[in-house]
Amino acid sequence: MAKIVVLMGAPGAGKGTQARLLQEKTGLPQISTGDMFRAIAQEESPLADEVRAVQAAGKLISDDLVIRIVRDRTSRPDCRHGYILDGFPRTIKQAEMLEGLAKEQGHDLVAILIDVPFDVLEKRMTGRRTCPVCGEIYNIYFKPPKADEVCDRHPEVKLTHRTDDVPEKVRVRLETYEQQTRPLLDYYAATGRLHRIDGTRAPEEIYRDVERVVLEQ
Repeated sequence: MAKIVVLMGAPGAGKGTQARLLQEKTGLPQISTGDMFRAIAQEESPLADEVRAVQAAGKLISDDLVIRIVRDRTSRPDCRHGYILDGFPRTIKQAEMLEGLAKEQGHDLVAILIDVPFDVLEKRMTGRRTCPVCGEIYNIYFKPPKADEVCDRHPEVKLTHRTDDVPEKVRVRLETYEQQTRPLLDYYAATGRLHRIDGTRAPEEIYRDVERVVLEQ
């Protein structure tokens, strides 16, 4: 049976990498709510008009409207064998609506959490440094450059540190994730759909477990 894969993970957990690998190796489309909203803003349809009206009024898009957008996107031919959801659901109500949609579409649903301790996530994000010339990414804790704050291939260039990756902002992002996501983790655990995968390993090792869960469930 086709699968809906709800891929979950905190900022810095590597969820995006796993979603891309899963898409490449299984052919399931990766669907994010952000991409859907950007795409629908370019369309001419009653649903697109409704979304634009809500956005123009400065209102939050309701759960009911979000699930209609998800239903519209996932009813397309590329999703007939299933799909990967990134950034959805965000609330218990959305999760319950997604259960209904899965039944309508005749798809199984599996929730996978890329699980990484917050202290590791904090080091991953606060330690990131990037070469502005070649884009090489370093980490002062896990993958430091040969010389402090300069690129191995471009020693004349100082590495950059994103303003979002300072400790204070990172902690806020992680705390917000914990507050918003904990109810969803409890929901999927209670329904027996949650699979926790150790996200502290190399991406290829993590992916082997992700693929096993998707294929076996």
